[in-house]
Amino acid sequence: MPKKVYRVQLTVEERERLETYVKQGKKSARAMNRARILLLADEQHSDEEIMEALGISRQTVFKVRKKYNESKNANILTILQESPRPGQPVKLDSRVEAHVAMIACSEAPEGAARWTLHMIAARLVELKVVDSICLESVRKALKKTN
Repeated sequence: MPKKVYRVQLTVEERERLETYVKQGKKSARAMNRARILLLADEQHSDEEIMEALGISRQTVFKVRKKYNESKNANILTILQESPRPGQPVKLDSRVEAHVAMIACSEAPEGAARWTLHMIAARLVELKVVDSICLESVRKALKKTN
């Protein structure tokens, strides 16, 4: 069996904190799996055994082992948390949100009892506040103003 590049050797305190973490409260499934990976790795289980027991990929086990070794002095529970994902850049800034609120609070167009998401989106494009906007973005902007 090849030597593990990233060995996990938990202290007694770290082990207790992880065991408590797994047993108590509601946490994300990914964080729970990371805690279980560290506990099983500390018990000298092979990556294959961990993969089979938790139903996860080899890459996941490798990344958790690596993160543990790279942040030795960090709080053990911070290792379990996910890094922020970049995601899509924010399209609505405060200027657009302000326009949405102004439109929604203004008098509805003639022939309409109130502003709809479609009408607000069309008005934003008409005023050249944005090139295009989806209804969900308008809805979220309106929800923020409430």
